[in-house]
Amino acid sequence: MKKILFLGMVMILPSLTFAQFSFGVKGGVNLSQFTTGDFVTTRLNANGTPQVNVSGQVIRDNLKESFNSRTGWAYGIYTRFGKNLFIQPELLVSSKGGSFDIVRDINGQPKTETVSIKTTNFDVPILLGLKGGPIRVVAGPIVSFRISDDQKLRDALRDYTSGSLNNALAKASYGYQVGVGLDLGRLGIDVRREGSLSDVAAVNLGGDANSAQFSQRLKSWQVTLALRLF
Repeated sequence: MKKILFLGMVMILPSLTFAQFSFGVKGGVNLSQFTTGDFVTTRLNANGTPQVNVSGQVIRDNLKESFNSRTGWAYGIYTRFGKNLFIQPELLVSSKGGSFDIVRDINGQPKTETVSIKTTNFDVPILLGLKGGPIRVVAGPIVSFRISDDQKLRDALRDYTSGSLNNALAKASYGYQVGVGLDLGRLGIDVRREGSLSDVAAVNLGGDANSAQFSQRLKSWQVTLALRLF
């Protein structure tokens, strides 16, 4: 599905009118949130057996979605081919993040910890747009390559598994963007909604077959200001 989306954009390219070409720089903010859903697993000892507390009860951990959003940034370059119907590839460096809650049973008492995650990504959206007057609408696929992260996801999940967590965050993830824009001379304002088509983070934590996979997807809003150079 991901390859078909990108192939479709490439096939549309020759049909566009290239009489108008523009290039510019842009920057702005991301307001992002990770989605996980609830996840419950049994805490295991180093030998793989269930861990129990002094009362003999099996200790279970709960990871659950937080609705807190995190503010990040985005900046980069864009090109636009076409006039009323156009294609707009972009190269952006962006900071995105989110949070989730860990509920742990410690000596029979639940304790909730909020873990905030921040990543830096290289984003490549390829958008198809339609323009009428100063107003634009755009939609298309985006691929995000992870440049770095703050290690907090791996640190939070170490109690859940003895396996490697080095690849807990995907090196590349796929998604989509839809949005509207307004052109005012050389300036442009864009507001976009971004969603995931693949997991941003996924790791096998062990335990029973129904709750062995912890995964996260990203949804965010992006607001940017662009300057057309030519």
